[in-house]
Amino acid sequence: MSRVPRWAIVVPTIGRECLQAMLDSLAAQRTDDTHPAPVEVVLVDDRPGRVDPLSASLPGVDWPLRVVRGYGRGPAAARNRGWRATHESAPEWISFLDDDVILPDGWLSGLVDDLAACGPDTGATQASIRVPRPTDRPPTDWERNVAALEGADWATADMAYRRAALEQVAGFDERFPRAFREDADLALRVRRAGWSLTRGTRHIVHPVRPADGGVSLRLQAGNADDALMRRLHGPRWREVAQAPGGGFGYHVATVAGALVAAGGAATAVAAGAWARTAPAAGLATGTDAGTARAACTVRAAGAAAGVGALAWAGLTARFLAIRLGPGPRPGDPEFRAEVRRMVPTSLTIPFAAVRHRIDGWRRHRDATPWPPRPRAVLFDRDGTLVRDVPYNGDPAKVELMPGAREAVDRARAAGLAVGVVSNQSGIARGLLDEAAVRAVNARVDELLGGMDTWRYCPHGPEDGCGCRKPEPGLVTGAAADLGVDPRECVVIGDIGADVEAALAARARPVLVPTPVTRPEEVCDAPCVAPDLLTAVGEVLR
Repeated sequence: MSRVPRWAIVVPTIGRECLQAMLDSLAAQRTDDTHPAPVEVVLVDDRPGRVDPLSASLPGVDWPLRVVRGYGRGPAAARNRGWRATHESAPEWISFLDDDVILPDGWLSGLVDDLAACGPDTGATQASIRVPRPTDRPPTDWERNVAALEGADWATADMAYRRAALEQVAGFDERFPRAFREDADLALRVRRAGWSLTRGTRHIVHPVRPADGGVSLRLQAGNADDALMRRLHGPRWREVAQAPGGGFGYHVATVAGALVAAGGAATAVAAGAWARTAPAAGLATGTDAGTARAACTVRAAGAAAGVGALAWAGLTARFLAIRLGPGPRPGDPEFRAEVRRMVPTSLTIPFAAVRHRIDGWRRHRDATPWPPRPRAVLFDRDGTLVRDVPYNGDPAKVELMPGAREAVDRARAAGLAVGVVSNQSGIARGLLDEAAVRAVNARVDELLGGMDTWRYCPHGPEDGCGCRKPEPGLVTGAAADLGVDPRECVVIGDIGADVEAALAARARPVLVPTPVTRPEEVCDAPCVAPDLLTAVGEVLR
């Protein structure tokens, strides 16, 4: 066997109860000298907004367990946050797990063996997925949907990627907002970068979690992600991604039938109304001829409406039969509930699928390869651009940090907008007024050759505002000033609040530590640079 690899685990989660069950199954794994424990386990808390600390543990083991925030940006962004936060422990491999899987006995040994068996050009190894099915009846539509994971390629429910491969392709494409297609997109980009992907011998268990009757309708939002896949990988993306086709063509035909039926009926009603009212109102010349033309229009429109209605009804009945056919039979406990779920969703899914696909085409029509090129750099002020003088209101005390002017000039020369986002709680504390803050800002602006936007928060920590970092308000406001999307911004700062504000706003953070930066802030930061010039170099790389 090859040398024992260093590996870490990253789990995106929204704090569901199943998370602890997964962690319990992880902690129950056996380790030895040739099958070591992960160097760390990183949980990415992807609940949006302000939330209570995530409660999670690895009972009975002392493996390092860390929680970082994802801010509700979706599993792709959460996984990126997690693997980038492992830079201090320097694993060679990142094992991505979903929070709703169960790791059977021997999983850890199987994973380490799979990693050790990978050659130097192998970028990822996938586990097999097993989905328990009911033994007393046929599975429901939702249960069959989950069971389809067993045949999925490169599903990140359990997928280990070499960290070097993730770095080379900049990780997951964060424009995929849900757990759909982001894994296939990453696999395609990793393969195009020259890495091979393989299947390992290990497996996981993926239970079917409870779901309400509208889950199949909500899943149609994935049609927008299909539009993004086509934009990024071309019209044959399903073939290269080994993704089976769905029934979207039938959904289009169903919607078309309904529109023809509705349009024909509306035309027939309007023509009939005209035929009845026009002669009496003196609006028609040659009344008999006009009435005949109106009657002809009514008949033609009515025929079109009938054909459209038949097409819609037939295709809808076909779709309902396809969904009900493999499911519970009359007499099974779930049969009536399944019918109640299938009938309304079969009526509405075609329309939802088409709407989401159109929305995806519109939203992603100008999508470029991941990652998008930054268009703006937002700097923290105190401790980043200028030496930190607590609650400074005196422009004469302003002193640039080493390399600050050069870093700003380099970003500006590359065509990037530059701005400042700064907490100024001294205003709320009564230690200085806004005029003094503006005077200091003007001096900094003068020394740096003029910034494109300035944003500062005058509130204190207790005010609960949405602009004080680590809240995202300063970043989103500065992005709006510059006319760019926050995802096109890079935020450079010296403490964890700068990093968290960037992530909460969907921007990219770069931490430049100073003596006041806490070690845990350095550890949690996705990107760390030793100085401002290097940080800007990371932006332009």
